[in-house]
Amino acid sequence: MSHDLARRLTAELEAIELIDPHSHINPHSAASQTLADIMGYHYYTELAHSAGLAKSEIEDPKLSPKEKVGRLVPSLAKLNNTTQVGWLIELCQKLFGFTDDEITVENWEGLYDRSAALMAEADWEEQVLQKSNLKKVFLTNEFDDPLTSFDTDRYVPCLRTDDLVFHLSQEVVRERLAKASGVAIEDELSIANAIGKLFDHFCQRGAKACAISLPPDFSPEGVSAAAAGNACEAVRDGKDDPNARRTLSQFVFWTLAEQCAAHRLPFDLMIGVNRKVYQQGVYQGQDLFDSRVSLIQYQRLFNAFPEVVFPVSVLSQMAHHELVSYAWIFPNVLINGHWWYSNLPSYIEANCRVQLEGVPRSKQIGYYSDMYKLEFALPKFSMYRRILGKVLAENFVIGKGWSEERAVGLGHQLLRGNIETVFAVH
Repeated sequence: MSHDLARRLTAELEAIELIDPHSHINPHSAASQTLADIMGYHYYTELAHSAGLAKSEIEDPKLSPKEKVGRLVPSLAKLNNTTQVGWLIELCQKLFGFTDDEITVENWEGLYDRSAALMAEADWEEQVLQKSNLKKVFLTNEFDDPLTSFDTDRYVPCLRTDDLVFHLSQEVVRERLAKASGVAIEDELSIANAIGKLFDHFCQRGAKACAISLPPDFSPEGVSAAAAGNACEAVRDGKDDPNARRTLSQFVFWTLAEQCAAHRLPFDLMIGVNRKVYQQGVYQGQDLFDSRVSLIQYQRLFNAFPEVVFPVSVLSQMAHHELVSYAWIFPNVLINGHWWYSNLPSYIEANCRVQLEGVPRSKQIGYYSDMYKLEFALPKFSMYRRILGKVLAENFVIGKGWSEERAVGLGHQLLRGNIETVFAVH
């Protein structure tokens, strides 16, 4: 009974037109051109490398797209238990008409050629959006992106600020900021002015959020004008001063929060990633998390900016438990999706149940794709909707006696309604 109920609820959830609130899509080349664009996604290259495929075999710059796929395919037999390969098979079946349940050395070339022909069709991007029931996709735009030559209603700009916060000590980043803002970067006042210009530009082009990924040891704090000025001077003079870099990072981050307040933009915080832990890993397959992160590091931020909405993503189960408690009591802290190493069905299901038991339904953004190519929206959101349908069936229709219609209403709020409210999109 519960299985049939979950399937009915999932079918209703699949009818909801989606807004994806976080991706890495390039709006100038949103869809894939070959199967290599899909299988080159870091999930497959890092898993294949982990299972024994040499990095040099994957990242040889002389490889053609078809050769790259051919080198990855034999590793799929070692990975076919993983959720990620499940996504690959589902998207190939639903988008390319693939009829087998595994991609093997015997059948991959036929799949490659058929998919290439489909992706070469002039309306392939539209086909993918339609089959994925996807209306809007949020981007992660570099701070100096001109935001031109794409549909900002479909591909919604989002100001990504990692370089500003963590790399402004580098001359090349300061030059980029000066060029993008039209402000000469000389001191803390010019930095704040330049950041304000960026926010004006992004908001004029329809941006709906500011976003950043943060390492476990970062603690946002307000910085005095004198301390910020000293840090700027040290950086400008080329001094290798870790304290100055840290102070500058805190100053820039706090300035971003102030601009979010002034422009009424949500500030997406993706907390806990350590960059380049596995230094010999494949491209984008080097980053991990650890358990040092705690949201107590963000208490001053959450208290200082009650008017700013902070959709927060974390990587570990321990951090998720803490996030639930923060969203429980802080009005401006929301739970945002299931990020990266937590984007596995067992984690999603457990986290979804806990969130729905303890956090107001209006403060949960159910899912985002984190995708680099449009084709991944379909299998990723399908996975989440199946899990959500199961949780709604067991916890709410059976567990609480809710009607199916009422349970679907809750699912709609997690998949679409809260995104519309939090980010002011429709």
